[in-house]
Amino acid sequence: MNNEPSSPPEKTSCGCSSPTPCEDPKKATRREFMLKIGFGLNAIAGAAVGIPLLGYVFSSIFKPQQMDWVSLGPVDKFPEGKTRLANYKNPVHRSWDGVTAEIPCWVRHIKANDFQIFAINCAHLGCPVRWFEESKLFMCPCHGGAYYEDGERAAGPPPRGLFTYEFKVQDNQLMILAGALPTLATPNA
Repeated sequence: MNNEPSSPPEKTSCGCSSPTPCEDPKKATRREFMLKIGFGLNAIAGAAVGIPLLGYVFSSIFKPQQMDWVSLGPVDKFPEGKTRLANYKNPVHRSWDGVTAEIPCWVRHIKANDFQIFAINCAHLGCPVRWFEESKLFMCPCHGGAYYEDGERAAGPPPRGLFTYEFKVQDNQLMILAGALPTLATPNA
């Protein structure tokens, strides 16, 4: 055995005393690289989900509702003392809406230029109501809601009367203010 004192190990370029070369501390490891890729993919997925959600939440603030006067037809189309179904084209329709752009409403001609125009939707859950001339009632087929001739609640679960539209008679045409359908939050939309 050689009892010569051993010489101290040589220092490597990284400054450690290991006989094997050290990795460059500036060089990223595979683990760090995969971690960065994971964070990047999560950020992209979060943006893909979050941006449309934010757009939905803030859309009613930044996009005003478009309201327009729409003609239901000539006044003589609606006989005095009668209630008739009428249709109008939603002013906020798209070309691909097809027949769904046509929105029905009930028109009650009281006398002369005095009308009541009701949304076809029940104030309970929005089912379409029907007019029964014999009983002078609007009836909802879904949950048994009933409304009097003037649109007031008669029976059933609806919390209020039928929703109404603003109207005017202009150049012998019955016009309604349309664009947003009435709801409990905005009953006279």
